Amino acid sequence: MTAHGWRRNPSAKQADPALLHGLRGVATSLLSDNMARVTGTVGLMPYHRPRPMAGTAVTVRTRPGDNFAIHRAFDFVRAGDVLMVDGGGELSQALMGDIMISYAEKLGLAGVVIDGAIRDVAAIRARDFPVYARAVTHRGPYKNGPGEINVPVSVGGMVVNPGDIIVGDEDGVLAIPQDDAPALLAAARKKGEEEAESLRQIAEGRLDRSWVAAQERKLLGG
Repeated sequence: MTAHGWRRNPSAKQADPALLHGLRGVATSLLSDNMARVTGTVGLMPYHRPRPMAGTAVTVRTRPGDNFAIHRAFDFVRAGDVLMVDGGGELSQALMGDIMISYAEKLGLAGVVIDGAIRDVAAIRARDFPVYARAVTHRGPYKNGPGEINVPVSVGGMVVNPGDIIVGDEDGVLAIPQDDAPALLAAARKKGEEEAESLRQIAEGRLDRSWVAAQERKLLGG
């Protein structure tokens, strides 16, 4: 048995490519609205040119400021995966930069999400390969470990399990259990149609706002 703190578990089954394609076509806000608006990353920002992201989670938990486990995790990823890095939110050392991000893109990953800092931001911003992180620093990482691969992690306050579907856009990142994704996609598409109708009503000057007064009466006990 591998010592706690150094576990390396096999990567989970990848999500259906057709399902991932569908999820890339809906906004994270629509998905979030159908997940009770209580999940998703907080405090992480996209550092790439806009591009929707969807893929299967391969998770990494690192010691803050140390990226050895991330280097090892490259042996566990497959094309289409999203590397989810729990760096504990530590901002004093960059966990990834242009070289590692370029390698991740070369491997065919769908994106990288880091609860920690990155560097070489000018190069990252010039590409559309999805990269989300908490902050930027020029200070590089250590490579001593420990760290674990394919264990449950917390990224931006969001619990991520290996094999979860990870979606992201300019509004943020969500983790979705694979079994929940088909129904959630259908609900998000319906919500999108409702919002499109609201936009049409605004354009035509016929938006019904009677719910505002009704909600106020309800809140005031009227």
